[in-house]
Amino acid sequence: MMMKSIIYNIKVCAIAMVALLVATSCLEKYPGGAIETSKSMKTYDDAVQFNTGIYAMLKSSSLYTGYLTTLPDVQTDLVYAVDGYSNQLGSFWLWQIRSTTSESEAVYANLYSVISNCNFFLENIGVVKANTTDDNKLSDLDYFTGEVYAIRALAYSELIKLYCKAYNPATAKEELGVVLRKHYSKPEEAKRASLYDSYEFVLEDLAKAEELLDSEYDGYGAIYTTKAMAEALHARVALYMQDWDTAVEYATKLIESERFALSSVNNMISSSTSHFKHLWANDEGWEIIWQINLTPESYGGMLGSPFLGRNTDGVNYYPDYVPAQWVLNLYDANDLRYNAYFANAQTAHAHGLVWPLLIKYAGNTSFINSYLLYEVSMPKPFRLAEQYLIRAEAYCRQATPNYSAASADLTKLREARYVSGRGAMSVTADNWLENIANERVRELYMEGHRLQDLKRWGDKYNEGKGFTRTPQTNSLKEGSSIKKSADDYMFVWPIPRHEVEAPGSQVQQNEGY
Repeated sequence: MMMKSIIYNIKVCAIAMVALLVATSCLEKYPGGAIETSKSMKTYDDAVQFNTGIYAMLKSSSLYTGYLTTLPDVQTDLVYAVDGYSNQLGSFWLWQIRSTTSESEAVYANLYSVISNCNFFLENIGVVKANTTDDNKLSDLDYFTGEVYAIRALAYSELIKLYCKAYNPATAKEELGVVLRKHYSKPEEAKRASLYDSYEFVLEDLAKAEELLDSEYDGYGAIYTTKAMAEALHARVALYMQDWDTAVEYATKLIESERFALSSVNNMISSSTSHFKHLWANDEGWEIIWQINLTPESYGGMLGSPFLGRNTDGVNYYPDYVPAQWVLNLYDANDLRYNAYFANAQTAHAHGLVWPLLIKYAGNTSFINSYLLYEVSMPKPFRLAEQYLIRAEAYCRQATPNYSAASADLTKLREARYVSGRGAMSVTADNWLENIANERVRELYMEGHRLQDLKRWGDKYNEGKGFTRTPQTNSLKEGSSIKKSADDYMFVWPIPRHEVEAPGSQVQQNEGY
């Protein structure tokens, strides 16, 4: 078969069909820049190009290389804006989010653009298959279709996570979900489905993806969607839906797979670089289930920019945000994640703050060495580490909790992060949530999970008090004393105003906006 060579080796330039944002509705039938179905995607080569174009859209600085990754953590309690900051991401740091806030509009629009192009592909793949006689190419087309179903499921899951309330099985059929666009050219109501139906649609897409994708092509560092990626998303979605048994089932598939392994701080690539540090400095590692592929010529946003703000000389730092002291205090001396994520440096701000800055996204070493391109790191939406955390939490929340199994998962993860022989953790009925919450911060820091975690834990975490910021050294006065309870309406982002006010729209706005 030629599928594998296409999936892993094909190099296709960015193509003109990638949807551009439009000033009217993100949900329009033909997004600006798209090509009408009657004029495109009829041949195998067309399908390859459209498939590649969908992946190119995921590089957008509004998605994984920027807002989608950083905003949920900047909004919460993980960083502080410093005096002299540029106001980058400031609306979210200050909790001044409106239905016209450009960043949330951009996330919403770009996710629906991805969905629109997925719908275009799925609507036309039948024509391509009818025009194809080569069995190998037909097999490839089935695989491409599985990839697109997985990406559409991912895009919808991100929309639900940010623009909807946390899932409660008892009320999900009455809560607002998202507008479900299932087709490209067929007219559909601009009306939000229920939260239950929204998640059910994600599960339907994942079932199709898992059927069409072949685990033969699973492998660490994948840059195209694989069956493992779909399974990882399924585990995450099950956790969000409080389907603890399914979360355990799907996380176990990844944990027990021979295709992946935790990148350990105790296994060295060189005298100064561990496998775990290499994971972040070089975007290579056994535990990467799926990452967004970037090149020096096509990289979208710069994940490290808000946290380093380096000049081109690579020496001076003008960070907008620095890690919260309480986060830094979570790591003990034996936890070597600290040295991979943070490094002490003096900022070039007028106050000369010296602080541990986030270097997790300092940039791909080869990009820096060859192109002096700093702060560009490949986003890693799915890592094996998250699957251990998903399974540990699900074990604790099953009808018959298994704290022993959860402790074993947390210990396994921490042993890969701690000085050899350290890292054991035991959780009980009294402390499991606090321990898992802290471990999720240590492991998943600035990967975009914190807002959703606080929202879905609600009053179970910190007695429902949400979080409180208290000023730290040279932190920006405005915003440093914010206190947000777990039921604050801004834990759910607003639907963009133009979606609500568009002609014929029946889209309901979220509470409070």
